[in-house]
Amino acid sequence: MVTSPDPRAGTGSDIDASAPPVCLLDASIYIFRYYFSLPDNWFSEDDYPTAAVYGYTAFLLNFLRQQRPQKMAACFDESLGSCFRNTLYPDYKCSRALPDDALAFQLQACQEITGILGIACFASETYEADDLLGTLMMNLHSQGEEQGIAVLTRDKDLGQLLLRPQDCLWDYVNEHQQARSFRDDIHRKFGVWPEQMADYLALVGDSSDDIPGVPGIGQKTAQALLQWQPSIERIFAGLIDLPGLPIRGARSLPDKLALHSEQMVLSRCLADIVTDIDLVAEGYADVTLGLDISAVERERFASFCQKMGFGQGLMQRFDQMQLAYGADAKQEQELV
Repeated sequence: MVTSPDPRAGTGSDIDASAPPVCLLDASIYIFRYYFSLPDNWFSEDDYPTAAVYGYTAFLLNFLRQQRPQKMAACFDESLGSCFRNTLYPDYKCSRALPDDALAFQLQACQEITGILGIACFASETYEADDLLGTLMMNLHSQGEEQGIAVLTRDKDLGQLLLRPQDCLWDYVNEHQQARSFRDDIHRKFGVWPEQMADYLALVGDSSDDIPGVPGIGQKTAQALLQWQPSIERIFAGLIDLPGLPIRGARSLPDKLALHSEQMVLSRCLADIVTDIDLVAEGYADVTLGLDISAVERERFASFCQKMGFGQGLMQRFDQMQLAYGADAKQEQELV
C-alpha cells in the first residue's frame, strides 16, 4: 500500500539533475506498443512472429544508448487470472484474454532479451508488474536512494507511486518523443494527489481493469469529495455534513456512498498498488539493479537475434550502445 511521504523528506534540491534517474520499466506497456504497431516482418526459427520482440529490443537498445542509466529493472506481468486480486474479485480484468501461444512466445522472448542486456527482471504469478514496480520503488526509498526514480510507462495507475518531487512517470518513445509526469502533473490531470489515486479509482472505477465504481459518481464529483476529505474513510466519517457541501447532487451522495460502501473498500484494494512484496520469497534475494553494459556478451545477443529471425539488423545498434557506455566510463576515469 502506498503511504504519504515523510514531510521531513528532501525536496530534491540536493539531487544531481544531470545524472540519469534510476529506471524501472513497465515492460508490458512497451511490448504491446510494438505488438500492435509493427507488421509481422520477422519470424523465429520455430516460425513464431517476432515483431513485438524486434520493436521492444530496438527500444531497449536506443534507450540504453541515449539515456545510459546506471541502475535499471524491468517488471513483467505473469499473473493474469492468477493474481491475488482475482481471489478478492473474480471479475478483475475479466475482459482481458490470456495470451495465445504466439504472443506467449514473444512475451517470454522479451523477458529473455531484457536479461541478456543486463537488466534485472522481475515477474510473479501472484503480483502484477505494478506491484513489483511499487515494491522496488519503496525499497529504493527506504535504502536512501536520493536520485530521481523514473517509472517508464504510460499507465496512469502508477501515478500513485509518485510520493517524492524528484520521481516521475516517463512515457519514453525516443529522445525526441517523451513525456515526464511528476506529482504536480498527476494532481493537475486528475484533481487528486498521487496518494489519493486508489481512493479516486474506488469512487469512479476503472473500466480497463474491470474495477467497479459508484454509480452516479464521475470524475468531477470524486475530485470534489477528495478535495474535501483526503480518503474514503474520512468521507464516510463526514457523511452527515455532505449534503451541505457545494457539490452537485450533494444531497443524494450519502445514500449512494452508504449503499456501495463495501464495494468501494473492495475497489480500493484492487486499485491500490502493493509496495511491500517479500522479494526474497519471490526468488529475488540476490538481484541488484546495477547495470554493467561492458559485461553484456555480444555473441549471446547475436545468437538471440539469429534465433528471433532478426539477422544482423540490430547489431550496429548494440555496438553503439556499448560504445556510449564506454565513452561514459572513459570520461569518469579522466575525472578521477
